[in-house]
Amino acid sequence: MSDIDTSRAETATGTGPDVGEADRDADERAAGAQLSTTPSEDAPAAAGIGVLGWLRWFWRQLTSMRVALLLLLLLALAAVPGSVIPQNGVDQLQVDLFKEDNPGLSAVYEKLQLFDVFSSVWFSAIYLLLFVSLIGCIVPRSWQFVGQLRARPPRAPHRLDRMPAYATWRTDAAPDDVLAAAHRTLRSGRFRVAEGDGAVSAEKGYLREAGNLLFHLALIVMLVAFAVGQLWSVEGGKLIVKGDGFANTLTQYDDISAGGLYDFEDLDDFGFTLDDFHATFEPSGPQKGTPRDFRADVTYWDGAEGAEREDSIEVNDPLEIGDSKVYLIGHGYAPVVTLTDGQGDLAYRGPVPFLPQDINGTATGVIKIPDYRDGEGEPEQLGFVGRFTPTYGLNAELGPHSTFPALNYPVLALSAYHGDLGVDAGLPQNVYKLDQRKMEPFTGADGDILRKSLRPGESWELPDGAGTLTFERVERWASFNIAQKPASGWALAGSLAAIAGLAGSLFIQRRRVWVRARRDGDGHTVVELAGLGRSESARLPEELDRFVATLTADAAPAADAAPDPADRAASGADGNDPSPDGGSAVGADPRRRS
Repeated sequence: MSDIDTSRAETATGTGPDVGEADRDADERAAGAQLSTTPSEDAPAAAGIGVLGWLRWFWRQLTSMRVALLLLLLLALAAVPGSVIPQNGVDQLQVDLFKEDNPGLSAVYEKLQLFDVFSSVWFSAIYLLLFVSLIGCIVPRSWQFVGQLRARPPRAPHRLDRMPAYATWRTDAAPDDVLAAAHRTLRSGRFRVAEGDGAVSAEKGYLREAGNLLFHLALIVMLVAFAVGQLWSVEGGKLIVKGDGFANTLTQYDDISAGGLYDFEDLDDFGFTLDDFHATFEPSGPQKGTPRDFRADVTYWDGAEGAEREDSIEVNDPLEIGDSKVYLIGHGYAPVVTLTDGQGDLAYRGPVPFLPQDINGTATGVIKIPDYRDGEGEPEQLGFVGRFTPTYGLNAELGPHSTFPALNYPVLALSAYHGDLGVDAGLPQNVYKLDQRKMEPFTGADGDILRKSLRPGESWELPDGAGTLTFERVERWASFNIAQKPASGWALAGSLAAIAGLAGSLFIQRRRVWVRARRDGDGHTVVELAGLGRSESARLPEELDRFVATLTADAAPAADAAPDPADRAASGADGNDPSPDGGSAVGADPRRRS
């Protein structure tokens, strides 16, 4: 019966709450208790004065679920700068360029450790607090869940009609037969069942809490895997021109970073050669210039005596050698140039990688010639600042630029400088930048800096017999990331477990069902079914309806049964059942549900 029916019963009888009402309310509270393993979030009593009291209060706050969720949100927000601001050890070139372009802002970023977000003090503090908070949440919840698994389903409340899902009818079957049929029906529905005091208690949906605990345990696994990966990982970058090779030794990397506990002696012994690089682009239409395929064909060997093997590296399809993975992360063009000095001797020959600046392949680069003699035989150094366009275009808005990323009409534009490159000082330099503090440009008769645009095969005669630069051809280059990251499998397993646990906690409903059977004054058996879920859901009444339909096959309603006196009082003085479906306790449909 509904709560409205209960209030009408009290008014009709004039009894109101009896002396056993407190016990009945306690039974109902016990029936709904422990539907979750969430620890109590009630405000604790005053901790008292002293350090121990404050520590106890701080621990309770740190291990509360709301603080854990807040720390998880803070960790996600703290990771945002690491994906927006270039990071040391990840892209050192971009960090150096950012510092050169923004000296004032870079000083602030340095103090805030924004160039090293994931190893910063504040990120590590959030990370460790979240780790401790999750453990503090999981341990008590796990013990509570184990206790629930070992406990019997709670006994049936005195007033089943107060439950949110309820059904009742009268039958000629014996109470023991009804309870036995209820026991079989609930067990077939995979409920945990217990009997006692003329009722059957059943409970189902423990996997909801198991999923909840699995989700939080998976977060801990992911945090541990992340920590292990940071401490014992190593990764570096290498730009390789077609035809060149790489050996996995410390000196071969363009840039490399490792965790605090990594030993570079543990680098895997392997190497590879870039045999060819393939790139295709959408030739026309609204997606013109969009990359379609990138592939690096390599020949690699594992170990000093390992046999050579051929393979291909594609985006998101790395080459795995031992514990290391080689990822393809970028590509571009390297103009091949030859320079003869003022004495006619060969001063330089080779490819010079240019870095792309836009999606159409417009690239910039620097050619540095440290060993050179001018027309008078004096030693000097040359530097060329260049712009390379794979498909040359020119307009008033953009100036010289590339209109397509493929080599349809390659042009190399250069401006020349002479003087001191600064390489003899032994200080590290950016190979893609020209330090012009001790360099002077070659100038023409009008005093302007000399510039020259070259097509493959063309040459530039430098003034005053300084030499000749020839643009021979264009080669491809590819950049690779070589990484050795332990615990990646644990991180993946934790992610999958977190998804599975979250799905279980969202889609599995914890619920309880009670069935009571008793004799009434007319010799019939009154059957009552009630259900209670952790949250309101239409699935619980539907499930109860299915149990009623199954149970009535063994305990069919008695068509001639008169209402029970207690039920008559609750239904009203005339014995009519005020249920929403208009049925009654007797008649064509003697069952009642609410």
